Amino acid sequence: MRGLYCQLAESNEDIKFVLQDKESFPSVCDHYVKIQVRVCAFSPVNTKMLTELKLQKDFLPIGREVAGVVIEIGPKVSFFKPNDEVVGILPMDCTESGLSNTLLIHEHSLVTKPENVSWADAAGTIRDGLRAYMALHTHSSVSAGTAVLVMDGANPFGTIVIQLAHHRGAKIISTVHNNEDKKYLEELKPTVGIRQSLVARVINVSDSKVDLVDSCMEETGGLGVNIVVDCGVQLYSKDDESAVKRHLPHKHDILSLLAVAGHWVTTEENLQLDPPDSRLLFCKGASISFLNEEVWQLSNMQQGKYL
Repeated sequence: MRGLYCQLAESNEDIKFVLQDKESFPSVCDHYVKIQVRVCAFSPVNTKMLTELKLQKDFLPIGREVAGVVIEIGPKVSFFKPNDEVVGILPMDCTESGLSNTLLIHEHSLVTKPENVSWADAAGTIRDGLRAYMALHTHSSVSAGTAVLVMDGANPFGTIVIQLAHHRGAKIISTVHNNEDKKYLEELKPTVGIRQSLVARVINVSDSKVDLVDSCMEETGGLGVNIVVDCGVQLYSKDDESAVKRHLPHKHDILSLLAVAGHWVTTEENLQLDPPDSRLLFCKGASISFLNEEVWQLSNMQQGKYL
């Protein structure tokens, strides 16, 4: 069995890709499932987290989002049977590469692939779908009438968040960085039922005349936003931030537009709050949580609970 792996240099910046052959395929035991891989999606290798969790190896497997057909199951498998079409994410500590013909994976890391979803779409959206599900249901409680702000809603993750929030009856506000993305979100409509835009208001933050906080307050009647899902934030002034972060909202803007008892779901792993920021959160009774989809599989409490 052959799979694709990457080898990092000492600086962790230069990456070398290699194909490795394994002499023998392990037997299918307990809760493990053997699948024939149809499609594998690429995702960045989080070397920093692997190092922190002491999971880094000389050769790291590439391709963790896979879709395929079950060809053999272990004696304790209860969710699947041979010929089932499945999709899932390999755990961070998995030593197998998803870019291989066959793969051995725990049944708790898989879900049934919907019949009307293609192999490529299944593997390509499973990670962002899990992140969106965690943001809206694990970290916060989205419901009908909830005001949800989705930062950079035109990217794949943001688009899934918008659709899930709309499905639960939430009122959605989203930001974009150009007119092309603005048009895309304004034309994003359900395929059935009332074909109105999923997004109540699209805010183009690249327009210097537009203020994010004022726009959100205006759209919510001065109440603020109940849930914020970001794609990173500015921690300092624009002059002190790197070029890749200068288009992001400032952390103080996010705190200012939160409603009473609002919740901010952040992907900014290095978020730092100053005492005035904490005081503002306290006065609003608001809260913050960090979105890290890897804990879903690293925690025994979440295994087998994808949906």
